[in-house]
Amino acid sequence: MEAWSLFGLSEHLERLSKTGDPLEVLEATVDFEHFRGWLVEGLGYGDGARGGRPPFDPVSMFKALILQAQQNLSDARMEFMIRDRLSWMRFLRFDLGGPTPDENTIRLFRNKLTETGTLKRVMKAFDWQFEPPRVCRRPFELS
Repeated sequence: MEAWSLFGLSEHLERLSKTGDPLEVLEATVDFEHFRGWLVEGLGYGDGARGGRPPFDPVSMFKALILQAQQNLSDARMEFMIRDRLSWMRFLRFDLGGPTPDENTIRLFRNKLTETGTLKRVMKAFDWQFEPPRVCRRPFELS
């Protein structure tokens, strides 16, 4: 078996893009950075002065929750799928061979957002980004 090269990996990802990676469409459609402030506030992340492993990027973790909900996956299965799928790793901005969230991290992230009411807020805003623009008519305008 031949060793992989980074050049081969980039070619593989390029072929995924050419065949229509739906996660690239989602990335282009939704402004995920819009949610960062709400996520950080809801999670109550500190300044890191107490030490410990830095948390995963909250936007990447929120995107993972979106994928998990769309695919109806358990936390354990989600852990596996993040590690298994290159397109998911690219969408979530995780590096091949780098750290990825385990099932407990995913569960704790979701639970913290749920406890603070942040998950409901960001999911509503996420859904809103998919709604088509509404034409507002004044009451006196005729159709």
